[in-house]
Amino acid sequence: MEYIAYLHKDRDSDFGVSFPDFPGCVTAGKTLEEAQRMAAEALALHIAGMVEDGEAVPEPSSLDALADDPARKNAVAVLVSIEPPAERRVRINITTQENQLKMIDKLAGRAGLTRSAYMVQSALSQFKSRMPKKRVSVSRRSTPFKGRKVVK
Repeated sequence: MEYIAYLHKDRDSDFGVSFPDFPGCVTAGKTLEEAQRMAAEALALHIAGMVEDGEAVPEPSSLDALADDPARKNAVAVLVSIEPPAERRVRINITTQENQLKMIDKLAGRAGLTRSAYMVQSALSQFKSRMPKKRVSVSRRSTPFKGRKVVK
């Protein structure tokens, strides 16, 4: 994703960076290169915090939409590229028999996965096997217990 950042330079100061789509997200750098690098880092951290707090991340504004933005006065607009934010994770609780949990942990360990990752991968592989036309890609690994019976 590319967001617009404004680079500001006042006499006797570093290069300041602000984001019209993210009021309050600011950073600075001694050089233009440092300011641009710091801008990407600041924006990524700001967005990660929004995602963690359950806030909606705005779509990037276009240059045309910001043509009359008063904050752009005496600033240079640059594009800052960042990776799209990861989808928010949700914690769940399940109930199972102790021996089933031990088996899941053993199989997860053999697959080199955490318990959570293993359970999600296993559930989605079942979904994928029932959906022949549209596939959902979860992992490049095959199901670690293919051909084995799972304790129910």
